[in-house]
Amino acid sequence: MEIPELYNIYLKHPVVTTDSRNCPPNSIFFALKGDRFNGNLFAENALEKGCAYAVVDEWDKPENSRIIVVENVLEALQKLANYHRKKLKITIVGITGTNGKTTTKELIATILSKEFNVAFTQGNFNNHIGVPLTLLSINKSHEIGVIEMGANHPGEIRELCNIAEPNIGLITNIGKAHIEGFGSLENVIKTKCELYDFIREHEGKVFVNKDNVTLNEMSEGMDRTLYGRDNPDLFVSGTLSAETPFLHFDWNFFEHPYRVKTHLVGEYNLDNALAAAAIGKYFGINAEYISDALEAYEPKNNRSQFERTQRNDLIIDAYNANPTSMKVMLDFFAKISTDLPKAVILGEMKELGSIAEEEHRKMLDYLSEQTFDKVYLVGNIFQKAQELTYAYIFETVDQLNEELKQNPMVGYYVLLKGSHSVSLEKAIPFL
Repeated sequence: MEIPELYNIYLKHPVVTTDSRNCPPNSIFFALKGDRFNGNLFAENALEKGCAYAVVDEWDKPENSRIIVVENVLEALQKLANYHRKKLKITIVGITGTNGKTTTKELIATILSKEFNVAFTQGNFNNHIGVPLTLLSINKSHEIGVIEMGANHPGEIRELCNIAEPNIGLITNIGKAHIEGFGSLENVIKTKCELYDFIREHEGKVFVNKDNVTLNEMSEGMDRTLYGRDNPDLFVSGTLSAETPFLHFDWNFFEHPYRVKTHLVGEYNLDNALAAAAIGKYFGINAEYISDALEAYEPKNNRSQFERTQRNDLIIDAYNANPTSMKVMLDFFAKISTDLPKAVILGEMKELGSIAEEEHRKMLDYLSEQTFDKVYLVGNIFQKAQELTYAYIFETVDQLNEELKQNPMVGYYVLLKGSHSVSLEKAIPFL
C-alpha cells in the first residue's frame, strides 16, 4: 500500500499504537519488530482488541481487508508521520542535546501552552519510533509542536529531522554521552549539530546559548536568537539569585525585572529555563505567563527532583548520567549549604564505550578530593576500584539496599545520580 492511501485510512482512524496490549477502539496497529519481539505475530490479536487496522510486513495467512501489508512497518510509520507533518501548517520546534533536552522540552511546552494548543513529546519518546508517534498525535487543533530528538549514533538526528522537519531548532548542550555508539566526542558534536544543518538548509531559526562556545561556533551565520547568563544585551538573560536547593533566578523582559522561583534542583537548570523563556518570548508569551509557567512546573521521572522522606533529604537525578552531567551535579551538591551530613549514591555511567574506565576513574579521583560524609557506588565498573577507602561499592542496587537495611541512613542530605538502567530509584524507599 502506498503512503497516500495509508494516510487516507489514518485520517479516518487517527490514533496509532505499536503495543498490542494497548488497542484503543478504531486505532491502527503498527506491527513493529525488534531483537526480542515481532509485532506481526500480534496483528490479529490487536484487531480483536479493538484496532480497526493492523499494518504488517510479514503475512502468510488468508487475505484480510483489515490487514495492511507493507514492505517495512517501521519505514511505513516514519513515512506516514512525515507525510502528515507536511500536511500540518504549524511550527515544529526541534530540541536535542546531551543533557537537559527533556526538561527543556517540558518547560517550553508548559510556557507555550499558556497561549497555544501545543503538542509535544510525551516522556522521552524521542527516537526513531517516538518521533513519528508524536507527529501522528498532532491534529488540526494544535498550533505548535515541540519535538524532542535523542540520538546514540551518527546520523540519527538528521534522520529524525527528515521526519519531523522542524522550523525552529534548539541544542541544549553537548557533552560526553553515548560514546559507545558515537565513537568519539567529535561525532557527538557532529551528530547533535545535524539539527543546525537541517535548519540552515531549510532557512529556519535556532535558539543558541551564548555561553556555549561550541554551539556559538556551529551556528555562525544562521538566523539565530541568543540567550544566556548575566548579559542584558541578549534576547533573554538571567542571573542566578539563590539555590535552596531549588533554582531561583532573575531575568529581564524588555528591561522589566522578574524573579522566578522554580521547583527545579540545580544551577545547571538555569540554562534550560532561559532557553524556554526565550522561545516563549519569541512566540509572544508575556513575562508574567512565562514566569508563572516556570514556577508551576514540577519535575518528574527522577529528574532534578527534591524529596524529603521521614529520614533524609534527597536530590534525585537518576534518569540519566554521563561525565558532563554527573560532574555538574556533584559540583552543585558540594556547594549546597546545609547543617546535614552529605551522602552521594552514584550509579555507573552507561554507553561510554572505550572511555568508560577512564571517565569513571576521573570521577573517583574527583570524589577523593571532596568532603562528602558517605559515598556509595553502584555498578560493575566501580567494582574495579575496590581499593578505595572512602566508598562503599556494590555491584547492584539490591546489594546497596541490603546495606541500607542493615545500616540505615538517617539525617543526611543525599544525592542520587546514575544512568537509568542502574535503577537507583529502587533505593529511595530505604532512604
